[in-house]
Amino acid sequence: MELKIEARNVELKKGWQSKIEEEKEKLIRHYAGFLLHLRVAIEATAHHKEGGFEVKIVASVPNDTVVVSRKGEIVRSLLVEAFDVLSLKLKEILRKKRKSQKNPEPAMDTDNVGIINKVSPHESYGFITTFDEREVYFHENALKNVTIEDLTEGTSVIYGESRGDKGPQASWVRVAK
Repeated sequence: MELKIEARNVELKKGWQSKIEEEKEKLIRHYAGFLLHLRVAIEATAHHKEGGFEVKIVASVPNDTVVVSRKGEIVRSLLVEAFDVLSLKLKEILRKKRKSQKNPEPAMDTDNVGIINKVSPHESYGFITTFDEREVYFHENALKNVTIEDLTEGTSVIYGESRGDKGPQASWVRVAK
């Protein structure tokens, strides 16, 4: 991650620079590979109502830029507050990104009919063979109106199929009547 520190109308103090480096390391630990570029600007302002300094942090992340600005009297506390707000904003961006990546649960499709070809009650899972010879994984939590102990190889089932981490899986399973 690239870091750029700027000081306008004020000389950059070593304490401020070390605090920025410390906060940068925290961000790298929490957002490794997500944070692309970081720019910190410390400016002495002439606005007495808002305090004597303004700290502005601009962070670049994939497809977005986050800007945090704080004004006040004490630069070190402004830096801490600005980095805290930046961290919260980054956390929110990642949360939204994860939420948008999750696929909505597919609707139940009752046309899927298969046969139990393997069941492991002690390990809480099994496999269904489809009529086109594919294997579909199921967990006992997907079972409807039947327990895993009641299932045997060769039992005809109706199921809803979804995409799992390792291939097709049944989102629900019922014994065919």
